Amino acid sequence: MASDKNTLYYGDNLDVLRRYIHDASVDLVYLDPPFNSNATYNVLFAEQDGSRAAAQIKAFGDTWRWDQAAAASYHEIVERGGLVSQTMQAFRLVLGESNMMAYLAMMAPRLVELHRVLAPTGSIYLHCDSTASHYLKLLMDAVFGSESMRAEIIWKRAYGHGAATNYHRVHDTILYYGRSKQCQWNPVRLPHDRSYIETHYRHVDSDGRRFQLITAHAPGQGPPRRFGDRMIDPPKGRHWMDQETIDKDMRDGLLVFTRSGMPRKKRYLDEEDGRPVSDVWDDVFPVNSQASERLGYPTQKPEALLKRIILASTDEGDIVLDPFCGCGTTVAAAQRLKRRWIGIDITHLAISLIKHRLKDTFGNNISKTYEVIGEPTTASDAEVLASEDPYQFQWWALGLVGARPVDQKRGADKGIDGRLYFHDEGASGKTKQVVLSVKAGKTGVAHLRDLRGVVERENAEIGVLISMQEPTQPMRTEAAGAGFYRSPGWNRNYPKLQILTIAELVAGKGIDMPPLRDVNTTFKKAPKAKTRRKQDNQLPF
Repeated sequence: MASDKNTLYYGDNLDVLRRYIHDASVDLVYLDPPFNSNATYNVLFAEQDGSRAAAQIKAFGDTWRWDQAAAASYHEIVERGGLVSQTMQAFRLVLGESNMMAYLAMMAPRLVELHRVLAPTGSIYLHCDSTASHYLKLLMDAVFGSESMRAEIIWKRAYGHGAATNYHRVHDTILYYGRSKQCQWNPVRLPHDRSYIETHYRHVDSDGRRFQLITAHAPGQGPPRRFGDRMIDPPKGRHWMDQETIDKDMRDGLLVFTRSGMPRKKRYLDEEDGRPVSDVWDDVFPVNSQASERLGYPTQKPEALLKRIILASTDEGDIVLDPFCGCGTTVAAAQRLKRRWIGIDITHLAISLIKHRLKDTFGNNISKTYEVIGEPTTASDAEVLASEDPYQFQWWALGLVGARPVDQKRGADKGIDGRLYFHDEGASGKTKQVVLSVKAGKTGVAHLRDLRGVVERENAEIGVLISMQEPTQPMRTEAAGAGFYRSPGWNRNYPKLQILTIAELVAGKGIDMPPLRDVNTTFKKAPKAKTRRKQDNQLPF
């Protein structure tokens, strides 16, 4: 890590891993790499103004196609030699120059780097589905060694809906590998099901404690033992516990004699740690449309899933890494569980969402506990980003004011790059909006006139032009001529048209508008963190 703080990195995770993450420095890696062979990989944000439409933001465009970049990645990993090289050559023989081959060529060097950064006691969990799980299993065997395979976890993420021509796919696969045989492992247990309790702990003491009766002997022939005033032989091929333990259990009333005269021992439910977690997880429910933690991210995983993984494979203070951190579920779960964390994502859209999620969940002071590396910090940095990737620049600029980008392809949003929603008549009042336009190049008064028309067309309360350049005097005059929006809740005026430069935003200036406070619905807010009362290895699900 670059410092003692938690860290969010913007950029290609392969580059970040090679430049910033030290050897054997990470205790746990969780990754859920995107795969979509025939379509653009989209990030969806649900509308918050009452409509059911959704804006689609292009985050990965035709990422997994066999092209020069995929070929270069393939050649790099093959030329290193070894088992990974041989495995990739075998894949090429079977798959040819396909989208799947491009995907594996992307994954191979990243898995090699993740192997490098894992501590000897570290673990890695690779989340995938049936599209690529069998290829990824072979690749993981090549990188980590087949002997390092710890488990293939099946997560039931949905319920069957009666597929017309095939079995309905309802599960994901999580490939769990250890860096070595000494990898960290904390047994995680779940509360017993009510039906299990009623059938296995059906006896109840006079004080109301449930218990079951278990055998008092174990495999292996042994001598008779004294139980009170009787000597009792153990069953054939069995032996009793030692005499001292028998005497203590007799005094404590823990031994019960059956009709045959054989002793059995009481095992109390309240002294049990619960049932151990198996490799089939059907008790962790996906993030549905009504879930409080839902942020509108299509591949969002439930925090309960990450909490289980983190608790099983780390201790407090350990470092958790997610190289495809998306909307930040791993980051949020690690923060809740007092682990240090590293998140990497290739879009400013994701980085912005994670920052909002952390703030909503843990409060404003959370920003002091982590740093963001790779984002522009000056107007000059912003100019470089704008020249290299205009879309990323636009998303970054909108993120500075907490605005959600809109889909450029939707005709109704022509002239709008982002939106903010607010309420200034109480939470039950009308949803109002700020529309934003981002300009990286030369700007003029025509852009203000266009924005004024958009504000009128959309019945928006405020329009904001975010500009790389300083506004001209005619632009300021045009903005002033638009008048003011009068807020009924705050009983004050706000400029109808506003101009903010990148330099001003980087310096901390924001939009002059009614305070968003707890009624900002631009990004759906994550629930506030609650104090944990259960033991760390006892999960409430």
